[in-house]
Formats: sequence, structure tokens, C-alpha cells
Amino acid sequence: MELGIYSFGDRPADPVTGEQRSVSQALADTLERMKLADELGLGFYGLGEHHLDSYAISNPATVLAAAASVTSKITLSTAVSVLSTEDPVRLYQQFTTLDQLSGGRAELLVGRGSFIESFPLYGADLEDYDALFEEKLDLLLTLDREDPVTWSGKFRAPLRGARVLPRPFGEHLRISVGTGGNQDSSIRAGALGLPVVYAVIGGRPERFAPLVELYRRASEVSGNDPATQHVTMSAIGLVARRSQDAKETFYPYWLETMKYGARARGWPVPTRAEYDAYTAGASALFTGSPNEVAERLITVGKLVGADRYAMQMDWSGVPQKHVMTAIELLGTEVLPQLQAEFGD
Repeated sequence: MELGIYSFGDRPADPVTGEQRSVSQALADTLERMKLADELGLGFYGLGEHHLDSYAISNPATVLAAAASVTSKITLSTAVSVLSTEDPVRLYQQFTTLDQLSGGRAELLVGRGSFIESFPLYGADLEDYDALFEEKLDLLLTLDREDPVTWSGKFRAPLRGARVLPRPFGEHLRISVGTGGNQDSSIRAGALGLPVVYAVIGGRPERFAPLVELYRRASEVSGNDPATQHVTMSAIGLVARRSQDAKETFYPYWLETMKYGARARGWPVPTRAEYDAYTAGASALFTGSPNEVAERLITVGKLVGADRYAMQMDWSGVPQKHVMTAIELLGTEVLPQLQAEFGD
């Protein structure tokens, strides 16, 4: 099972110090993390797209291109690109360029996104939420599978015998679909023969096992090569040398994100007792010592049949020193345990 990291470049006011990192510092910190992850043998680093002041990354492709120059092996991915408000042609060109630049290490992870700020920004209608994604995913896959391409749809001008360049470094660009746990999304990804990425935002990850089964069944029924089936699970948490240090460090930053969610979506703000329950044995939040987190990754990985796990450890701007320590521990202590259990 492969192990990696994802991030949105969080930069809100620090809930402990009250300070807010500049965009330039947040981006510099991101590149430093990616370089370390690559050096330690982690296999994946994904950057999400947001258009809010509390995040530094609105254009993942630009940051990933910078990362390509300071890394050599790690997969460089989005997490996710909001395909519904993108032009698939331009997005495809950005990532085939990244693929050429990095020697075939680009991955384009697309989804609807859990935030909607890009819709008014780019003039998209929320009433077309599902239709936009369906049509643009169809075009994106057509661009990858046909050259030249002829295509027509509702939301953009048609293409007639168009060549979209550059082409990927290999035969195809790696395109994955992200979902927060929707049955239809799981079935669609399987039927299309695409890798799927599950964003586990809350709760125990075991609940995704039936969705993974749906995904794999849809792929088989559709006659896709079993080799196309690939499941990535995500986890939120932090690794520290001592379990309690991880839990105490992560708590105020996790709570800040929960407060934001409560304001934006009407969630109740969780109590400290609930947080302690979520982190006990890294049950819902993968927060603890290297051994604790490794054991949880192995347990869940076996249960859901995950091919890859990606950790998000910088919620609400966890300070750089803690994130760098966590990446080091992932690479030097957690990853070897996964390799011993699952193989390289």
C-alpha cells in the first residue's frame, strides 16, 4: 500500500498565536514539505483547489510544476481540481505539461469539490452542478483517449478534429475521480475504469468498505481491466513521537476547522470529549504515535482494500515544524511498517 499526503495550503489565522502566514510563506512551506516527502520515499502528494483567503492554493498546477523541479519520484497530484468550473481542454493541457515536465509523475484528480466558491467566480450556475461535472468529465476523458478529438456538448463550444497538445509523457494521463462517499460516484468511477479517491472528512473510515465494493463491482460488470481498479483513502490527523503530543498539538487546529464548518453548514461544534473519542486508537482521526497510526492504516487498508492512503495533517495551518516532523515520521517509521505488511 502506497502512502502519501494531501493539503489545501491552509493559512487561516492561527488559533493559538492569532498570526496568519502570508501566501508566499505558505507556498514555500508547501514546497519544503513536498521535497521532504519525496526524499523519504512517500509516493503521493496532492494539492487541493480553493478560492478563499484562508487557503494559499487556487491553482494547484502552478505549485505542482514548481514541485516538479525539487522532486524526482513522488506523484504530483491535485486533491481535487474542481472540474465543474474548469475548462477541460485547458486543464488537460496544464497537466500534460506537468506530466512532461516531471517525467510522467502527474495525476489529475477531479471532483465536484466540497466548497462552491468557484461557481460564482467563474460564472457557473449551481443549478447545473451535476450536469456540468458529467459533461466536463466526458470531455476530459475523450481528450485523453482520442487524438485528434471531435466532441460536442451543452456548456462549451464543440471540437472538430482538434489536436490538444502536448500529449502526456506516456500513453495516457493518470486521471482519478474524487468523492466524499457518494454511491453514484463510486459506481461511475468503476464503470469508467478510473481510479477512485475517497475523501474521509469525518467518521470511521470502515463505513467506506461497501462503497469500495460497489466501485469494484461496477468496474467488473463494465468489463474493465482489473488493473484499472485503484482505491485511495484519505485520513485527517497528525503524527508525533508521543501519542499525546500529537493529540494536544492537533486539537486547536482541528477545532478551528470544525467551528468554520459549524458556521458555514450548521454543524454542532464538537466537544473535547468527542475529539478524544475520535483520536482514541486513531479510530476516526489518525492522530497519534507512528505505531498507532501505522496500525490503524494497516487495519483499515486491509478492510477496504486500499491501494493508497493519503494523510492531511495541516488543518487550519498546523505549524510547519509539526508538519515536517509528522512527514519525517511517516517516511521513517510508518511507511516501513506498511511495506512490511503489504510489500513495497
